[in-house]
Amino acid sequence: MARCCDTKDRLIQAAYDLMWESSYGSTSVDHICERAGVRKGSFYHFFESKSHLALAALEDGWNRKVTRLNEIFSPLTPPLERFEKFAAFVLEHQVEQMERIGYVCGCPLFSLGSEVSTQDDRLRLRIEEILAQHHRYYASAILDAARQGLMDGSQPEETARMLSIYVQGTLTQARISNDLSPVRHLARGMLAILSLKPASVITTA
Repeated sequence: MARCCDTKDRLIQAAYDLMWESSYGSTSVDHICERAGVRKGSFYHFFESKSHLALAALEDGWNRKVTRLNEIFSPLTPPLERFEKFAAFVLEHQVEQMERIGYVCGCPLFSLGSEVSTQDDRLRLRIEEILAQHHRYYASAILDAARQGLMDGSQPEETARMLSIYVQGTLTQARISNDLSPVRHLARGMLAILSLKPASVITTA
């Protein structure tokens, strides 16, 4: 049983990494099996198709990320500090990936979503759900900041949406230019959208 689970986990991790490093379309079942070190028959033992594996990889990636996000956006953390911690987390994640493979990968959700949005409704809907969860983290921090008199919280959902668009655009630009400079100023940009002056902006890895 342990070996069976290990094989499935390796397929999920391989799919996540390859889709993030390259693209969904260029990642074949053969590539996934080669990266995972398993036979093709093992792939179809666990998954009906590449789409089913991609969905499992999304779930696994989100489950690993949500623990950190819960810590970052904890109500015990001052609301503005949550955004700075989030920006630091994003930068840390991007630096680690760049050091591992040698180039900027950007956001796996946005890269995959923009590629499959007109081709695979299941993947598109799940990506939308995960992005909506990010919005809820932002909106919660915005409301808490407003309660403390730090900003106008009359439109938390709209402001959260603007923050999400900015974050995704920053990561996409970083991927296109293969340069993490925009990500190093992510906190500054997020707080600018909130019409705030950063208390301790993170600009280095």
